[in-house]
Amino acid sequence: MAEATCRVLRDGALEGELAPALTIKDAIHSPLACHVFDHVLRQLSSFILAGKSQSRGIVIVAFARSPSYYIDLLKSGGIDGLSLDKWVWILDCYTDPLGWKHRLKGSGQIGSLPDSSFGVTVFRDVRNLEKLLFGIIDLGKGIVGQGKDRFCIAIDSVTELLRDVRLSSVAGFLSNIRCHEQVSSAFWLLHSDIHDASTNAAIEYMSSIVASVEGATQLKSGQGGLLEQNLRKAKLRVRLKRRNGRVRVMSEEVHVEQSGIAFKSILSEEELMAQTLVPKVHFNLELSEKEQIDRSKVVLPFEHQETDRANQIYDGRRSLMDGQDGIPTEAEKSGVTDNSSRGEIVYLRDSDDERPDSDEDPDDDLDI
Repeated sequence: MAEATCRVLRDGALEGELAPALTIKDAIHSPLACHVFDHVLRQLSSFILAGKSQSRGIVIVAFARSPSYYIDLLKSGGIDGLSLDKWVWILDCYTDPLGWKHRLKGSGQIGSLPDSSFGVTVFRDVRNLEKLLFGIIDLGKGIVGQGKDRFCIAIDSVTELLRDVRLSSVAGFLSNIRCHEQVSSAFWLLHSDIHDASTNAAIEYMSSIVASVEGATQLKSGQGGLLEQNLRKAKLRVRLKRRNGRVRVMSEEVHVEQSGIAFKSILSEEELMAQTLVPKVHFNLELSEKEQIDRSKVVLPFEHQETDRANQIYDGRRSLMDGQDGIPTEAEKSGVTDNSSRGEIVYLRDSDDERPDSDEDPDDDLDI
């Protein structure tokens, strides 16, 4: 299921349609959405390096984690760090999102700050979404150029953006990202328990795919705290909107391991019921070799078995007493006797008085 989601982002958008967008949301009782985000980022990176993706680069908008984290993450996946800045650019909204440190530096109240390095650009005014959008698109064009090549956008936390900007502006910002002709796909994180229902619904509405990370163990009413099991395992529920308008819902288990995360399919209720019922079946639906041979020897009423004789078709209504008047029975005509190794099908009529293929109403004798 997670792989299917990555393939949708990999394939990108068709000409004239919105870019596919993924919202990965979680809550405090199942905080594993960041692991899913990292997995999607790694998968798309591998597709880009292999030339299997519509996008030719990735722009990472870092709100919740430093740019060095993502550089180390991609390098740990076996990606060459020397060529990393050729297809990955990071917009740093983590170091100084509101420009306070920059102003304090100018007044001499704090020391020097790290300037923008190659592949990383520091952004100091996240409340100006028009400028933020321009900075993202500018970095993307720096990777793929001004032609028809596309790039992917990864925003590690829309929640951080909603802290400083109102919802309507953020919704318009995400819509503009999906509408841009050079954006192949986009995905972002959302911590749903921090926002109200209307905010979550609005962000999900801006997405074509919604992946919800739910705790493997549900807390009971009145039970506080975070269960330790939910730090290692969770359920990932994905709602995917297809191009034809149909919606597909899938579920999968997420396990956190030292090497990353692993996904395991969840059996549906029908599959679980089938597994429960199969061991209780006490008969075999398969035929043995002897049973197959015996079945092949059965002569069917309307089957022409002999090629050197005239075809004798049994109409199913001839009396069994025909053989007692010197008229050979069907078994005698076909050469099938009691000592034969073939099987025999015997048909008994309901009444000897009924004429073959009678068209009379069987209820004529009733006084209705």
